[in-house]
Amino acid sequence: MKTILVTGCNGYIGKHVVEYLQSNTTHRIIGVDLKKNNENTNRINYIGLDFLSVASQKDLFTILGNPDCCIHLAWQDGFNHSAPSHIKNLYSHYSFLQNIIDAGCKSISVMGTMHEIGFYEGEINANTPCNPLSNYGIAKNALRQLLFSYCENKNISVKWLRAFYITGDDKNNKSIFAKIMQIAKEGGKTFPFTDGLNKYDFIDVVTLASYISQASLQDEINGIINVCSGTPIALKDKVESFIKEKRLDISLEYGAFPSRKYDSPAIWGNSDLIKKIIKK
Repeated sequence: MKTILVTGCNGYIGKHVVEYLQSNTTHRIIGVDLKKNNENTNRINYIGLDFLSVASQKDLFTILGNPDCCIHLAWQDGFNHSAPSHIKNLYSHYSFLQNIIDAGCKSISVMGTMHEIGFYEGEINANTPCNPLSNYGIAKNALRQLLFSYCENKNISVKWLRAFYITGDDKNNKSIFAKIMQIAKEGGKTFPFTDGLNKYDFIDVVTLASYISQASLQDEINGIINVCSGTPIALKDKVESFIKEKRLDISLEYGAFPSRKYDSPAIWGNSDLIKKIIKK
């Protein structure tokens, strides 16, 4: 039995990762987060701590239960790509990872994002050049570079789990799907939209959590791992399908907003590595 540390255990992704680990493994799960979620944290070894504020503290590894494996999901303002906190907190994330690596953690998995890539059209693999255009993408890209450089000559397993367009659990995210649900709940009949032609790699958060967990618990495949479906779908098709599935009485106002400058016409991940992992 291993000790698995999940940072951000009560976050949008973290709570689903914890649920997967509880249901599918016998490992000891330690969750750390600023906020407590009784439904989630009562079933695990929960530590309420702003660990980034003490990222370099010498005994932090011990406080966090001497984990064999760390799944680092915690990240402030993940839904606000322009927030200054992404850059402000970057060094604390790096210091935290350095700290637990130096203290003896032998398996590190960190949540990445397709926004590290920036404006790009086509399939993303581990060698795709990165030119991020938002604070969120810039900070994640820099953290990956710093982490890989630091671990280059260390005998540890490092996985950078690059996520794409996450859907599901719509009450707890700030995606377009959550916004549509809110407008429908308020009685609105139209939703201002882009042209919806951009194609993305969509993945449900529950599926994502299972992929993150399985990738983190193995050490044969390391480096950048796309946690994705590998299939691009037009945003308008996904949203229209969502509205139909939820039986919402709402229509899309196409062309009300332009696409963001860093939204690619079509972008998806190469899923070869994650498929190998989940088949093991």
